[in-house]
Amino acid sequence: MRLVQLTIPTGKRQTILETLDEREIDYVVTDENSDRKYTAVVYFPLPAAAVEPVLDEIQETGIDADAYTVVVDAETVVSRRFEALREKYENGDVETDRISRQELQAEADSLTPTFSVYSVMTIISAVVATAGLLLDSPAVVVGSMVIAPLIGPALGASVGSVIDDEELFRHSVSYQVIGVVLAIVAAAVFAWSVRTMNIVPPGLDIAGVDEIAERLAPDLLSLAIALGAGVAGIISIATGTSVALVGVMIAAALIPPAAAAGIAIAWGQPSAAIGSTALVLVNVLSVNLAGLLTLWYVGYRPENLFSLDKTQQRVRRRVFGLAVIVLVFAVFLGAITYSSFVVSNFEENARGEVEMTLSESEFETYQLLEFEIIMDDNYPFVSPERVTVTVGGPQGEVPPELADQLHERINQHTDETVSVEIRTVGLVER
Repeated sequence: MRLVQLTIPTGKRQTILETLDEREIDYVVTDENSDRKYTAVVYFPLPAAAVEPVLDEIQETGIDADAYTVVVDAETVVSRRFEALREKYENGDVETDRISRQELQAEADSLTPTFSVYSVMTIISAVVATAGLLLDSPAVVVGSMVIAPLIGPALGASVGSVIDDEELFRHSVSYQVIGVVLAIVAAAVFAWSVRTMNIVPPGLDIAGVDEIAERLAPDLLSLAIALGAGVAGIISIATGTSVALVGVMIAAALIPPAAAAGIAIAWGQPSAAIGSTALVLVNVLSVNLAGLLTLWYVGYRPENLFSLDKTQQRVRRRVFGLAVIVLVFAVFLGAITYSSFVVSNFEENARGEVEMTLSESEFETYQLLEFEIIMDDNYPFVSPERVTVTVGGPQGEVPPELADQLHERINQHTDETVSVEIRTVGLVER
């Protein structure tokens, strides 16, 4: 429920009140005694779904932007006429559950902080995420998402496009670009400082840290996170529900990959940053694409219906452009996913070959203790470089025929030659 407070310009009092009477809306009028060109102030309660059509109709009577219109939440309205008004406008679907266009625009503006606050909070979240990744701590990484101020710009660009507010659109896009750059740079500088001061082990292999490795070689499922975050974010803001948790979801799609890219740069592995940087970009674009489509589907349109065709064409161009770019990135992520599948399949087959070989009668005195695959550093399309097999058995060297068979059988499952290293551990008989 909303309570609308509207200042009535001179000469418009009768017209506005007749409009409210025709819609059977209860109202209270107080005279305006200031020296300005307003004769009265009218207060009237409305269901959330009725705010936009009622304000649009009132505006058609000649109310210009100089008049004050204030819309606030109302906790309780006791009125039979209000209940009838609610039944008229609320049909239980998403289009009638949404807030008005005017409230949506104000909400999108309010979700974006000032530039200084936005910059500081983005840098802090990137630093915290970098620390969490280096510590391999999911809890710290989640904490970085909570403080990231990314939901406002991420949703503001979509809102500005649909309601024909180009200033909001440009403002939000610039914030998104600056936010991504700040996050990656802050993560790189912090990671470089940590490495230089030996706060982390000097020989730390970032590919061996699970929280980092999974973002250096992202898969296609990562795209679903961004699309889901975009749709959820728009629905939450459009229906007036809490956007805090959705903001965490959007940050989850942006901040950790940006931090991983910064870490890769600080470790002098720019090729390793390709996958995580691509993930950041595709997530940003996917959030905007999902937001645009959802807002248009829910029914938001520009205030001036004469600009509807122009806005519709602009939205279509942006949706098409975003969809094409997202599709290109999706193909890239799909290639990474396929590469990961090939590696996983190779690992399973190679282990099976080792176990099968050691089960043969001539090698039954040996048993598999450890199996490890070392990958190359050709991120994001990593491939097996070496297989290390640790076996336990009699003292002495491993029979050459065992080494030859393992090398031959393992390399049957890969197009590139993979070296096979066999280590032995002598077992003591009891």
